[in-house]
Amino acid sequence: MKRPKRQRTRTGLGPIAAAALVGVIAALCSWTTPGDPALWRAGPGAPGIELHLLDNGFHTDLAVPRAVLEARPGPLAGAVRALPPGDWILIGWGDAKFYVDQSPMEGRLPDGLRAFFRPGNPSVIMLDPAQRDPRALFAEDGRRSFRLTPAGFEAMAAHVEASLDLSSGGPRIAAARTGDDARFFASRETFSIAHLCNHWTAGVLHAAGLPVRPFRSIVSSELLAAIDRAELDTAAPRA
Repeated sequence: MKRPKRQRTRTGLGPIAAAALVGVIAALCSWTTPGDPALWRAGPGAPGIELHLLDNGFHTDLAVPRAVLEARPGPLAGAVRALPPGDWILIGWGDAKFYVDQSPMEGRLPDGLRAFFRPGNPSVIMLDPAQRDPRALFAEDGRRSFRLTPAGFEAMAAHVEASLDLSSGGPRIAAARTGDDARFFASRETFSIAHLCNHWTAGVLHAAGLPVRPFRSIVSSELLAAIDRAELDTAAPRA
């Protein structure tokens, strides 16, 4: 005699797991690493250093006055002094191959997938001297200008410097492009979807005192929004 089939009872764990996943994603999206207002924003009339965050739609660079980078001691200043002329230095970070390559995108898609999904990819820091003021390079919708305190600038520069690969005794140029003044210095960090170019820039800005949302910093627009939020918070009246 056949035994009757046992009916499966629904536990309701599926909806609970889905709700928990949504909650985790929401928490990650809103998670903010607090900043330090004493570092981030130089007050009116106080000593400050003007910088610019430049957004080309998917990648961000920092535009920093060359003179203040060269004035501080250390290997970052040495790397900057060796660059071709330019009053501003554009600083960016990315995969050691994909970031440097400027060939047509359709031929680079397999390499882009490698950079995203293979862990532990070598990376480089770009130092690109520019003669023109960053305000002439990028329209306002793709640029944010801000004034750091001297202490905030030092913390930011130290963070960039700490990313350099100094295992050979000093900064090492890993790549350069023909007809291009940019130099790409080997970085000790690795590139992957878990640590992209905008994540790196968010870390640099956070070192300078800016509150950032790490999970959302996968996109460049989030970094512009972080500066906008800090500006609104600074302008808000205090009780």
